Formats: sequence, structure tokens, C-alpha cells
Amino acid sequence: MAGLTLAIASASTSLWAQDNTQQGDPARGQVKAYTCTGCHGIPGYNNAYPIYHVPKIGGQNYQYIVAALKAYRDEQRQHPTMLAQAGSMSDSDIQDIAAYFVSLTGSEPKPEYFPKGDAAAGEGKIQLCVACHGADGNGIDPQYPRLAGQYGDYLVKALQDYKSGARVNAIMAGFAANLSLEDMQDLAAYYANKPGLIDLKIE
Repeated sequence: MAGLTLAIASASTSLWAQDNTQQGDPARGQVKAYTCTGCHGIPGYNNAYPIYHVPKIGGQNYQYIVAALKAYRDEQRQHPTMLAQAGSMSDSDIQDIAAYFVSLTGSEPKPEYFPKGDAAAGEGKIQLCVACHGADGNGIDPQYPRLAGQYGDYLVKALQDYKSGARVNAIMAGFAANLSLEDMQDLAAYYANKPGLIDLKIE
């Protein structure tokens, strides 16, 4: 089992290293991202009201980070801090910040235990997720986020926001509409329990 876990972790690291072509400049992004690191650079840091973990972005796809920041800028996602951060960003700013974050190293990929869900039950519910996010949560296409190793409570919050319309995405809204809270927790437990995303090392 240890060998299998190591092999999966190595595959995740390789996927990270093979991220798609980036248009941004990491050096410029480091300057522009100084306020981002106050939350995303602290392992285990919690959002407030409601309380859930600030998502890991270490090892996340460049294209997805760009898409997420544009969604906050364009108010397709609702989060006061992120709206304030992204609201004045140009496309160039977003590309530079994304390039900076994907250039960083960090911890080894590791699973995150999410006690509110049943990972085994979640495995039986991933059929619709696999096409974009992959069976192990490390993704098929870099425009979609990696879910593996992400905090379970954050994944549940994201699904709830797609269901409520707080996040605007037709595909995810249609998928989340039929999920119960138990389904969301089980899916989150399954993907959180896979090695993938990492805690960033920011100097």
C-alpha cells in the first residue's frame, strides 16, 4: 500500500510539472500576489463566516487559476475578499499571478482526511465527475481544477455554491442540483483522500 501511495504521489508530482503553456510572468506575479499569500500561503488557514479551509492552490492548474480569478473579477463567484482582490485585476495581472503560484514548490502531495464524508461511498458517486476531474481528482484537462488532496470542507462549500447559484457555471450547476449534502460530503471525502494538491512554500 505504501508503494502504491508513493506511485500515485509521484504521478501527481509529474502532472504538476507538466502544466500547460503559461502566458504570465512569475516575477511580475510575485509582486502582484503579495496580498494573496496572506491566506493561500498559510497551510490549514480558515476562511471566516462561514468557517472552512482556504483552498490549496499549490500544484493547481495554471489555466484553472486564471479562470477562477476571472470568475471572481466578473462576479461569477461570490466571496467578499476574493471580489475585492480580483475586482481591479487586468487579464495580464491574472496571468502573472497564476504563473507565479504554479512556479512555487511545496510539500509532498498528500491526502486530506475529511471526517464528515464517507470516501468509500464517494467513490461510488464520481461517475459524472470523472470526465473533467479524473478518477483520482488530478484532472483530465488543465482548464478544470485538480481536486485531489483539496480540503474536504472547501469542496463541499464549492458544490453548495454551484447548487445555490453563488458560483455561475452551467455544467456544475446542473450536476450539483441533484446532490444532497451527504452526497457532497462523500464526494469531498473521496477526492480529499487522494494525493495531489500541496501546501506552498512561499519565501
